[in-house]
Amino acid sequence: MALQMDEIRALAERVAASHHLELVDLEFGGGGKSRALRVFVEKDQAERKKLAERVAFGEVEGTDELPALPKGVPVELLSGVTHEDCAAFAVDFGTLLDVEDVVPGAEYTLEVSSPGLERKLSRAEDFERFAESLIKVKTFTPVNGNRMWTGRLIGFEGGVLKIDLAAVKQKGKAKKAAAADLIEIELKNVEKANLVVEI
Repeated sequence: MALQMDEIRALAERVAASHHLELVDLEFGGGGKSRALRVFVEKDQAERKKLAERVAFGEVEGTDELPALPKGVPVELLSGVTHEDCAAFAVDFGTLLDVEDVVPGAEYTLEVSSPGLERKLSRAEDFERFAESLIKVKTFTPVNGNRMWTGRLIGFEGGVLKIDLAAVKQKGKAKKAAAADLIEIELKNVEKANLVVEI
């Protein structure tokens, strides 16, 4: 029986929605007895908005619910997920996985966590949401002779990322390849992208 990632993703999204969470990503890796299904969740949009409002009014920052934010880290970069959220999701999702029997073989570990501050970006919605953030991008094919870029995402339109390279000091091949302060990369050419924490 082959692993049905689309079916697993659909089940994860269903369970996440019932907990006011959104599925950010999931991965399945390892082999034998060390197989792991990793699920990354965050509060849904309505819950993130409530959290941002509470932070703006000074209600939660510096508490057990939300430790003090590092200087320069906007609340939008936080997922708002607590250990309790992950545990509750894991119980419900794990039970559903067992009932639906979509993960072949009896032994695997289910890991549930937030996506972290340097979260992976893959969907168009991610690039729209995190406009004005620092990102690191690796492309499938070189752009201006380079595959690795770091800069500020200043726009995403028509499937094209616009990255301000002047926002960070370029190193290595990127320094030589950065003939201009702005680079455009098509989303379909993005092999890997993630946020870069600004502190």
